[in-house]
Amino acid sequence: MLPAPHRLTSSGDFAAVMRHGRRAGSRTVVVTARLHDRPASPSWRCGFIVSKAVGNAVVRHRTTRRLRHLMAELMPQQGLSLPEGMAVDIAVRALAEAAGAEHRQLRADLDSCLRRALNKARMP
Repeated sequence: MLPAPHRLTSSGDFAAVMRHGRRAGSRTVVVTARLHDRPASPSWRCGFIVSKAVGNAVVRHRTTRRLRHLMAELMPQQGLSLPEGMAVDIAVRALAEAAGAEHRQLRADLDSCLRRALNKARMP
């Protein structure tokens, strides 16, 4: 479970990430990252988008839990080197193949996409 300060919950925040963020995708997930000024908040926040294309409610919730667990594990390892006073918002969109993906594959895809999206977001 992600701690409350690290959750991206408002629709306005999701819209800003999806509209102005930088994307990286794989067969199972698409990660969008957006750098912004936010001096009084955590250095990163994350939200998940899991549509009905992934499966029924049980499958969608299971997929969301798996992704949330992986993000909580991966983000401290990323060693975010953000400019002073900057934070990053991340939206993870699960694709249909995420539901059936093995843990190792899902983790590798998420890690790869996260690294690429963060590198793109850091570029001017």
